[in-house]
Amino acid sequence: MQVVGVGAGWADCRNGDATRRVDTLLLDAVVPGDWVLVHVSSAVRAIDESEARAIRDALLAVERAVVGAPFEHLLADLIDREPQLPPHLRPGGA
Repeated sequence: MQVVGVGAGWADCRNGDATRRVDTLLLDAVVPGDWVLVHVSSAVRAIDESEARAIRDALLAVERAVVGAPFEHLLADLIDREPQLPPHLRPGGA
């Protein structure tokens, strides 16, 4: 979600046309224009606009897949490439 207003320990955040007040106590200061990952009404991590777009597209793809609508264009970065495990899950990883 994108921050559109702030107060002490909270931010008003927008996702499309919906605006919601979320708790920001887990983060350093946020300012309008920042992007945050929100879970159960709490901002849990600051993210950049590129990551916000990728998350939004992935969630929209799931919604579209459930109703049988085309969704592949929303996951274009995943098409025609081998999935890669994160380093900590690879053999010998930390």
